[in-house]
Amino acid sequence: MPDRAGHVRTESAAPGWISRHRPPEQSLFNGIYGLVLASALVAALDPAGEEADPGPDALWVVLTALASAAAHGYAHVIAQRASADGAVTTGRLRLVLHEWPLVAAVLPTVALLLGAAAGWWAESVAVDVALLFNTVALFGWGVVAARTAGYRWPSACRAGAMDMLIGLAIILANALIK
Repeated sequence: MPDRAGHVRTESAAPGWISRHRPPEQSLFNGIYGLVLASALVAALDPAGEEADPGPDALWVVLTALASAAAHGYAHVIAQRASADGAVTTGRLRLVLHEWPLVAAVLPTVALLLGAAAGWWAESVAVDVALLFNTVALFGWGVVAARTAGYRWPSACRAGAMDMLIGLAIILANALIK
């Protein structure tokens, strides 16, 4: 039976492997957030006409991801504290630590920048490849999320394409700003 958007959602639509290895919602959220964060940062840290400095840029991407993950996890702690008894528990520490997919999602971008710092390629190449990789990864996350929700392939690919538009918007903005 189709949902409001006309998507057919059935358990048989999701392959067995995906059904058994369903990624947690928090991992999907943080993975997508991390990819968008990495794309925006790598585009912003590579201004046109300035000397390339990929080592410090890689450090900034990691530090920003760590700060974002900590802030997001701490926001969960504050929200839980406001709704509960206020005592800090190990469960609240786990809320912060569950933000690790956000940091993991920026690692391919960091690796590309470190490769540029090592002289394996130019920083502009690392930025272009990182933006392309992150955009394709956004498509993949969108497809995986839709398939685990039981969407069929055409609907899942449309969902992935919508997620990919975020990466394409960052690529377009990067090109227009430079």
